[in-house]
Amino acid sequence: MSEVVKAVVLLSGGLDSSTALAWAVRDQGWQCHTVAFDYGQRHRIELEASFNVSRAMGIRDHRVIKVDLRTIGHSALTSDLPVPKDEAGHSGIPTTYVPARNLIFLSLAAGLAETVAATRLVIGANVVDYSGYPDCRPEFLNSFVQTALLGTKAGSEGRDLQISAPLIKLNKSGIISLGLKLGLDYALTRSCYDPLPDGSACGHCDSCFYRRRGFEDIGECDPLSYPDD
Repeated sequence: MSEVVKAVVLLSGGLDSSTALAWAVRDQGWQCHTVAFDYGQRHRIELEASFNVSRAMGIRDHRVIKVDLRTIGHSALTSDLPVPKDEAGHSGIPTTYVPARNLIFLSLAAGLAETVAATRLVIGANVVDYSGYPDCRPEFLNSFVQTALLGTKAGSEGRDLQISAPLIKLNKSGIISLGLKLGLDYALTRSCYDPLPDGSACGHCDSCFYRRRGFEDIGECDPLSYPDD
Protein backbone atom coordinates (compact mmCIF):
# COMPACT_ATOMS: atom_id res chain seq x y z
CA MET A 1 0.00 0.00 0.00
CA SER A 2 1.38 3.40 -1.00
CA GLU A 3 1.99 5.99 1.70
CA VAL A 4 -0.70 8.63 2.11
CA VAL A 5 0.43 12.04 0.89
CA LYS A 6 -0.43 14.87 3.27
CA ALA A 7 -0.99 18.36 1.94
CA VAL A 8 -1.69 21.82 3.29
CA VAL A 9 -4.02 23.70 0.96
CA LEU A 10 -4.28 27.48 1.02
CA LEU A 11 -8.04 27.95 0.82
CA SER A 12 -9.42 31.47 0.55
CA GLY A 13 -12.90 30.28 -0.36
CA GLY A 14 -12.58 31.73 -3.84
CA LEU A 15 -13.00 29.95 -7.15
CA ASP A 16 -9.33 29.18 -7.77
CA SER A 17 -8.31 27.94 -4.34
CA SER A 18 -11.46 25.82 -4.05
CA THR A 19 -10.70 24.20 -7.40
CA ALA A 20 -7.14 23.52 -6.26
CA LEU A 21 -8.53 21.81 -3.15
CA ALA A 22 -10.91 19.70 -5.26
CA TRP A 23 -7.93 18.66 -7.41
CA ALA A 24 -5.85 17.70 -4.36
CA VAL A 25 -8.66 15.70 -2.74
CA ARG A 26 -10.54 14.16 -5.64
CA ASP A 27 -7.90 13.90 -8.36
CA GLN A 28 -4.74 13.26 -6.32
CA GLY A 29 -6.35 11.55 -3.33
CA TRP A 30 -4.24 13.49 -0.84
CA GLN A 31 -5.07 13.88 2.84
CA CYS A 32 -5.58 17.61 3.06
CA HIS A 33 -5.42 20.21 5.81
CA THR A 34 -6.87 23.56 4.76
CA VAL A 35 -5.88 27.00 5.96
CA ALA A 36 -7.55 30.37 5.41
CA PHE A 37 -6.26 33.75 6.48
CA ASP A 38 -8.13 36.49 8.28
CA TYR A 39 -5.84 39.33 7.24
CA GLY A 40 -8.10 42.35 7.51
CA GLN A 41 -9.51 41.95 4.01
CA ARG A 42 -12.63 43.88 3.09
CA HIS A 43 -14.11 40.75 1.47
CA ARG A 44 -14.30 38.81 4.73
CA ILE A 45 -17.22 36.82 3.37
CA GLU A 46 -14.60 34.55 1.79
CA LEU A 47 -13.72 33.19 5.25
CA GLU A 48 -17.20 31.70 5.61
CA ALA A 49 -16.88 30.32 2.09
CA SER A 50 -13.59 28.64 2.94
CA PHE A 51 -15.24 26.86 5.85
CA ASN A 52 -18.19 25.75 3.69
CA VAL A 53 -15.94 24.49 0.88
CA SER A 54 -13.64 22.58 3.23
CA ARG A 55 -16.62 20.94 4.95
CA ALA A 56 -18.15 19.96 1.60
CA MET A 57 -14.82 18.38 0.63
CA GLY A 58 -14.75 16.33 3.82
CA ILE A 59 -11.78 18.14 5.34
CA ARG A 60 -11.37 17.39 9.03
CA ASP A 61 -8.74 20.03 9.78
CA HIS A 62 -9.61 23.55 8.60
CA ARG A 63 -7.87 26.44 10.29
CA VAL A 64 -8.11 30.23 10.10
CA ILE A 65 -4.93 32.12 10.90
CA LYS A 66 -5.19 35.77 11.85
CA VAL A 67 -2.56 38.17 10.52
CA ASP A 68 -3.38 41.87 10.31
CA LEU A 69 -2.13 43.13 6.96
CA ARG A 70 -4.02 46.37 7.47
CA THR A 71 -1.04 47.47 9.52
CA ILE A 72 0.92 47.36 6.24
CA GLY A 73 -1.92 48.71 4.12
CA HIS A 74 -1.24 50.06 0.62
CA SER A 75 -3.84 47.76 -0.93
CA ALA A 76 -7.46 48.30 -1.88
CA LEU A 77 -8.22 45.03 -0.10
CA THR A 78 -6.71 46.08 3.24
CA SER A 79 -7.32 49.84 3.33
CA ASP A 80 -9.87 52.45 2.33
CA LEU A 81 -8.49 52.72 -1.20
CA PRO A 82 -11.28 52.12 -3.74
CA VAL A 83 -11.39 48.75 -5.47
CA PRO A 84 -10.88 49.25 -9.23
CA LYS A 85 -14.02 48.57 -11.26
CA ASP A 86 -14.31 47.64 -14.95
CA GLU A 87 -10.54 47.81 -15.41
CA ALA A 88 -9.62 44.13 -15.85
CA GLY A 89 -6.81 43.60 -18.31
CA HIS A 90 -5.26 47.06 -17.87
CA SER A 91 -1.47 47.10 -17.73
CA GLY A 92 0.33 47.33 -14.44
CA ILE A 93 -0.24 45.76 -11.06
CA PRO A 94 -3.63 46.87 -9.69
CA THR A 95 -4.22 48.38 -6.26
CA THR A 96 -5.82 45.09 -5.16
CA TYR A 97 -2.29 43.67 -4.88
CA VAL A 98 -1.55 43.02 -1.20
CA PRO A 99 2.18 43.48 -0.48
CA ALA A 100 3.92 40.14 0.16
CA ARG A 101 0.60 38.35 0.74
CA ASN A 102 1.53 34.98 -0.74
CA LEU A 103 4.99 35.19 0.77
CA ILE A 104 3.42 35.56 4.21
CA PHE A 105 0.69 33.00 3.63
CA LEU A 106 3.02 30.37 2.23
CA SER A 107 5.43 30.87 5.13
CA LEU A 108 2.64 30.20 7.63
CA ALA A 109 1.40 27.26 5.55
CA ALA A 110 4.94 25.83 5.51
CA GLY A 111 4.99 26.08 9.30
CA LEU A 112 1.70 24.20 9.46
CA ALA A 113 3.02 21.61 7.01
CA GLU A 114 5.97 21.01 9.31
CA THR A 115 3.70 20.44 12.33
CA VAL A 116 1.31 18.05 10.54
CA ALA A 117 4.09 16.27 8.59
CA ALA A 118 2.73 17.36 5.21
CA THR A 119 4.99 17.23 2.17
CA ARG A 120 2.86 19.29 -0.21
CA LEU A 121 1.66 22.87 -0.25
CA VAL A 122 -1.21 23.49 -2.65
CA ILE A 123 -2.04 26.96 -3.94
CA GLY A 124 -4.52 28.14 -6.56
CA ALA A 125 -2.07 30.56 -8.18
CA ASN A 126 -2.68 31.34 -11.84
CA VAL A 127 -0.82 33.37 -14.48
CA VAL A 128 -3.34 33.40 -17.35
CA ASP A 129 -6.64 35.04 -16.33
CA TYR A 130 -5.45 37.01 -13.32
CA SER A 131 -4.59 40.56 -12.27
CA GLY A 132 -0.81 40.43 -12.68
CA TYR A 133 0.21 39.77 -9.09
CA PRO A 134 3.96 39.01 -8.91
CA ASP A 135 3.53 36.47 -6.09
CA CYS A 136 1.53 34.15 -8.36
CA ARG A 137 4.39 33.45 -10.77
CA PRO A 138 6.07 30.02 -11.03
CA GLU A 139 9.47 31.64 -10.43
CA PHE A 140 8.33 32.89 -7.06
CA LEU A 141 6.77 29.57 -6.05
CA ASN A 142 9.88 27.60 -7.01
CA SER A 143 12.10 30.01 -5.12
CA PHE A 144 9.89 29.82 -2.04
CA VAL A 145 10.26 26.04 -1.82
CA GLN A 146 14.03 26.35 -1.67
CA THR A 147 13.77 28.99 1.05
CA ALA A 148 11.35 26.87 3.08
CA LEU A 149 13.64 23.85 2.87
CA LEU A 150 16.55 25.94 4.09
CA GLY A 151 14.61 27.61 6.88
CA THR A 152 12.76 24.73 8.56
CA LYS A 153 13.72 21.83 10.76
CA ALA A 154 11.89 19.50 8.38
CA GLY A 155 14.02 20.71 5.48
CA SER A 156 17.27 20.47 7.43
CA GLU A 157 16.40 16.86 8.31
CA GLY A 158 15.87 16.00 4.67
CA ARG A 159 12.07 15.92 4.68
CA ASP A 160 10.47 16.66 1.34
CA LEU A 161 8.38 19.76 0.60
CA GLN A 162 6.87 20.60 -2.76
CA ILE A 163 4.47 23.25 -4.00
CA SER A 164 1.67 22.19 -6.31
CA ALA A 165 -0.04 24.90 -8.34
CA PRO A 166 -2.34 22.82 -10.56
CA LEU A 167 -4.08 25.85 -12.08
CA ILE A 168 -0.97 27.85 -12.89
CA LYS A 169 -1.35 27.69 -16.69
CA LEU A 170 -5.13 27.33 -16.99
CA ASN A 171 -7.41 30.14 -18.03
CA LYS A 172 -10.52 30.78 -15.96
CA SER A 173 -12.78 28.67 -18.14
CA GLY A 174 -10.30 25.81 -17.90
CA ILE A 175 -10.24 26.13 -14.12
CA ILE A 176 -14.03 26.08 -13.92
CA SER A 177 -14.22 23.09 -16.27
CA LEU A 178 -11.79 21.20 -14.06
CA GLY A 179 -13.78 22.04 -10.94
CA LEU A 180 -17.07 20.97 -12.48
CA LYS A 181 -15.49 17.71 -13.61
CA LEU A 182 -14.39 17.11 -10.02
CA GLY A 183 -17.86 17.85 -8.68
CA LEU A 184 -17.06 21.16 -7.00
CA ASP A 185 -20.13 23.19 -6.05
CA TYR A 186 -19.20 26.72 -7.11
CA ALA A 187 -22.25 28.10 -5.28
CA LEU A 188 -20.20 27.65 -2.10
CA THR A 189 -17.38 29.88 -3.33
CA ARG A 190 -17.02 33.66 -3.21
CA SER A 191 -14.77 35.70 -5.50
CA CYS A 192 -15.73 39.38 -5.29
CA TYR A 193 -13.16 41.85 -3.95
CA ASP A 194 -15.79 44.42 -2.99
CA PRO A 195 -19.02 42.63 -2.04
CA LEU A 196 -22.24 44.53 -1.42
CA PRO A 197 -23.59 44.89 2.13
CA ASP A 198 -25.70 41.74 1.74
CA GLY A 199 -22.61 39.77 0.69
CA SER A 200 -23.48 39.50 -2.99
CA ALA A 201 -20.89 40.16 -5.68
CA CYS A 202 -20.39 43.65 -7.13
CA GLY A 203 -20.02 42.27 -10.66
CA HIS A 204 -17.40 44.83 -11.74
CA CYS A 205 -14.11 44.20 -9.93
CA ASP A 206 -11.32 42.21 -11.63
CA SER A 207 -12.23 39.03 -9.76
CA CYS A 208 -15.90 39.24 -10.75
CA PHE A 209 -14.94 39.98 -14.36
CA TYR A 210 -12.70 36.95 -14.79
CA ARG A 211 -15.13 34.66 -12.97
CA ARG A 212 -18.13 35.75 -15.04
CA ARG A 213 -16.23 35.48 -18.31
CA GLY A 214 -14.95 32.03 -17.37
CA PHE A 215 -18.45 30.66 -16.93
CA GLU A 216 -19.69 32.41 -20.08
CA ASP A 217 -16.84 31.01 -22.19
CA ILE A 218 -17.91 27.43 -21.50
CA GLY A 219 -21.64 28.12 -21.67
CA GLU A 220 -22.22 27.45 -17.98
CA CYS A 221 -24.28 29.48 -15.55
CA ASP A 222 -22.45 31.05 -12.62
CA PRO A 223 -24.44 30.02 -9.52
CA LEU A 224 -23.72 33.43 -7.95
CA SER A 225 -25.95 36.39 -8.74
CA TYR A 226 -24.81 39.86 -9.77
CA PRO A 227 -26.61 43.22 -9.52
CA ASP A 228 -26.92 43.62 -13.31
CA ASP A 229 -28.19 40.10 -14.04
